[in-house]
Amino acid sequence: MSVLPIVTYDDPVLRQESENISADSQDLQTLIDDMFETMYNGSGVGLAAPQIGKSIRLFVMDADVMTEDTDEDDLGPLVFINPEVTQKSDIQVSVEEGCLSIPGVRDSVNRPESISVKFFDRNFKSRELNVTGWSSRVIQHEIDHLDGILFIDYLGSFRKRLLKGKLMQVKITIPPNGW
Repeated sequence: MSVLPIVTYDDPVLRQESENISADSQDLQTLIDDMFETMYNGSGVGLAAPQIGKSIRLFVMDADVMTEDTDEDDLGPLVFINPEVTQKSDIQVSVEEGCLSIPGVRDSVNRPESISVKFFDRNFKSRELNVTGWSSRVIQHEIDHLDGILFIDYLGSFRKRLLKGKLMQVKITIPPNGW
């Protein structure tokens, strides 16, 4: 397994809508393993393929560390291929988020409290999950990456102006090709 470079928020790949993956995609299992290694190395709980420069509908997550002190179920490491949210709760919850592609920047984002998502797992078995809390938030954050959306896009113009200096620091401190 390899730790892959993570692209920063200003990389154009993060603004593209990702392409679906077919079951016969070459090197998919190696890529998935490398993405988990990269996510864990960066102390993340989710990592989408666009964050490593690949515009495909794939992300990995392991949010169990976030659910340790809650009554949420531990889901363990999961792979989401071609995910689609099929249902969202009307209840919105504001929680602080961060992103491996925007290191050092955190802010509160409103998202639906619970969702239903259908996807294929790493073996291309069709699955559906109903999740709430942290797992719901991580899945929504990562699906946003697949749709070319960053968490900072949910912030108002005033908050974005306040973060502008931090975003410029990300450009300065991280090489253009990632970590």
